[in-house]
Amino acid sequence: MSHIFHIEKNIKGKRGRVGKIETAHGIINTPAFIVVGTKATVKSLSPEQVSSLGAQAVLANTYHLYLEPGDKIIKKAGGIHNYMNWQSPTFTDSGGFQAFSLGAGFDKSVGKINKSNNKIEEGSDIPSSGSSLARINEDGVEFKSIIDGSTHHFTPEVSIEIQHNIGADIIFAFDECTSPTAEYKYQKEAMDRTHRWARRSLDFHKNNKNKEQYLFGIVQGGRYEDLRKESAKVIGRMDFDGFGIGGSFDKEDMHNAVGWVADLLPENKPRHLLGIGEPNDILLGIENGMDTFDCVSPTRIARNGAFYTKEGRMNISNAKYRDDFTKLDTDCSCYTCMHYTRAYISHLFRSKEIFGATLLSIHNLFYIVSLVEGARLAILNDSFEEYKNKWLNKDFH
Repeated sequence: MSHIFHIEKNIKGKRGRVGKIETAHGIINTPAFIVVGTKATVKSLSPEQVSSLGAQAVLANTYHLYLEPGDKIIKKAGGIHNYMNWQSPTFTDSGGFQAFSLGAGFDKSVGKINKSNNKIEEGSDIPSSGSSLARINEDGVEFKSIIDGSTHHFTPEVSIEIQHNIGADIIFAFDECTSPTAEYKYQKEAMDRTHRWARRSLDFHKNNKNKEQYLFGIVQGGRYEDLRKESAKVIGRMDFDGFGIGGSFDKEDMHNAVGWVADLLPENKPRHLLGIGEPNDILLGIENGMDTFDCVSPTRIARNGAFYTKEGRMNISNAKYRDDFTKLDTDCSCYTCMHYTRAYISHLFRSKEIFGATLLSIHNLFYIVSLVEGARLAILNDSFEEYKNKWLNKDFH
């Protein structure tokens, strides 16, 4: 296995570092925010717009691309880079998160991150026979298509084969993402199953792989320190090219859980924190040894009218913006801020014009990408602590 990651500098006294991930479609300078393009598109943006705002790589969703248009069509097109006209690095997740979102998390207000002291109920994370669209067993996950209700079965081998067909530069082992409110017993069962699936994913990848694709193993274990550490040790001993840290955290303890994992994973391989995108969480993740991040949040909140500023998160639907002819954020140099005012974008949203979502998406992605690039430069300049503290007192919720 070739070494794809090179560390350039560490944060003194911390776990964080600056490095480079080498892929067949270019180098990713880390730490880096990976823009989510779920269905081989970043919603409301062209690939050229995504590139121009500074994004180094995009991440697509294996499950959704399998359903539509189908991984074989993407392979026939020459892979995801040709298919979506994006010639920079790409990631695909494993489809494992759908085991949670369509199973235990289906039709519930529960995500990867537990933001309150939710009561943990016995068996709460076991998919039921009610409205659940996914069933988990030792072999894999049986899904109901969200498009037409047809039944599909993902195993570790199927997930990797689909990702081979899609052709992303960095792919992930099949895993089970549990609910943050799940009891210890089920978290342990799911973690052990994830470890067995990791071995199967790795074996299939090695026997069938495109040499230009790198496979990351995923660490699970929920919010429990002993499980997180056990998972990091087990996954860390496998011959993966890098590692993903799965969700299912308590919000307040996420950076601690990330630190537990970073201390036990191999130092010379990259670490990706899956599904984390709030500015404060990213900076604490960087400090605790994470190299790359992905999240739908910047574009999702943009489509709902929310935008980031140096003062925190705002909403363009607020009445005061109707005649506010300043840019979204005074210090921002993104395309949106250089050409349009809050008043105009407020008008677009009130008129339900699609262009409003485009403009806020550009701004929010530029903001997050620049935030992470700023952290990278701060590490190189030995000023990360000051940089981090400048952001931590902002309200981004």
